[in-house]
Amino acid sequence: MSSNRPYGDVNEAFLDILRDVVGSEHVRTDEEARTTYGADALKKGHPADVVVWPGSTEEVAGVLRACSSYRVPVVPRGAGTGYTGGAVPSFGGVVLSLQRLDKILEIDERNLLAVAECHVVTGDLQKAVEAVGLFYPPDPASLSTSTIGGNVAECAGGPRAFKYGVTKRYVLGLEAVLPSGEIIHTGGKSVKNVVGYDLTQLLVGSEGTLAVITKVIVRLVPLPPTQVTLRATFTTIRAAVDAVVDLVRARVVPSALELIDGDSLDAVATSLETRALAPAGTGALLLLEVDGLAEAVEEEGRRVEQACRDAGATEVLVARDQATREELWRVRRALSLSLKVLAPLKINHDVVVPKGRVPELFDLIARLRATSPGVRIPSFGHVGDGNIHVNLMLDPADPVAVASARAAERALFEGVVALEGSISGEHGIGFSKLPFVPLELSWIEISLQRRIKAAFDPLNILNPGKMFPE
Repeated sequence: MSSNRPYGDVNEAFLDILRDVVGSEHVRTDEEARTTYGADALKKGHPADVVVWPGSTEEVAGVLRACSSYRVPVVPRGAGTGYTGGAVPSFGGVVLSLQRLDKILEIDERNLLAVAECHVVTGDLQKAVEAVGLFYPPDPASLSTSTIGGNVAECAGGPRAFKYGVTKRYVLGLEAVLPSGEIIHTGGKSVKNVVGYDLTQLLVGSEGTLAVITKVIVRLVPLPPTQVTLRATFTTIRAAVDAVVDLVRARVVPSALELIDGDSLDAVATSLETRALAPAGTGALLLLEVDGLAEAVEEEGRRVEQACRDAGATEVLVARDQATREELWRVRRALSLSLKVLAPLKINHDVVVPKGRVPELFDLIARLRATSPGVRIPSFGHVGDGNIHVNLMLDPADPVAVASARAAERALFEGVVALEGSISGEHGIGFSKLPFVPLELSWIEISLQRRIKAAFDPLNILNPGKMFPE
């Protein structure tokens, strides 16, 4: 085993304790497991020393007590779909895979809530509550694979955030385990609670650096009875952005509002061999959805269509049947992975600006395209809340392209902060964005966050090397 100074070594005595806690079959030190669980969707990894699969909150607590006793770093891991290295070890140690905690424990129709273990797949939770006429709105693109615990740890968003908001709006309570092995319960099933500090919301978005989330209580809303999806195509990004501005001015609130540029459309068409989203030559596309009562949906749909046509849409397709809607969204959710056809390496950044400054963000992206030789910059995302995924696509073997990408990355973040935005809207910081945190946070604010971290994790064993520069 490798030495993890200033942390303790993963030795046989320590491994024996883990085997006693979770069973020998749920402890692996082979290279395949260590490598597989030492990387996420960022495709950059640092192998763990050991991977452990606890089967209950009590077993999670036992593993953390062992790590605390031996001062071994431990990294909680959900589905590994993150793009910033948040679930990747920086100092070896233990990867705590939570995939055995995968049960929906309760759907409470009377109180409009659900209780789920942390590794329930988000899409599965949505289907389960929709079967009884309820609705869990957060819908990250990875909803078919990402988990509710990971969504909470990153405060995931998705296309429906414009109308419904992001994950934090739906988390009522949590069960979590502190690095010491102590089990805590925050919040609860009531919608109001002002007793003490709001530890629930503190843990939402904390990227597994403060506690290991094992159960989640989420708020539900009634399932909208009617949904209509519209696809509007444009010759330019500017025309599509103008349509969004017109919609906001008209006070129309679609349940989903996505913008996709021409490079992204071409990539997904090539990858999936389908032009379901847009015909060849489309410069930009808006994918919109309205939901609610049938009469309101009909009126809002007309207003959305008119705003798009007024902004110069070349075509507006109204998808009223479920099959067409599902196909449009299937292709949209495949966008990120489809970009691999453009270049071998993708540097994916989910920046966000105030809605009114989205046009300026796309002006910034246009300048970066013009000044970054060897780099393509397809962009798409949740334009309704200003959250755009800016992807730097390049060949890592090309030194000119690598230098251009690194310069573009910093210029992007500096420009976004200047636009009163944030360098991450839903992907988190992990280790990939650590160098850029001081662009957005003052050192006073970083120091305060360090003190909060120390209060939860005085030994700094829980997902160390993440969130803020040491």
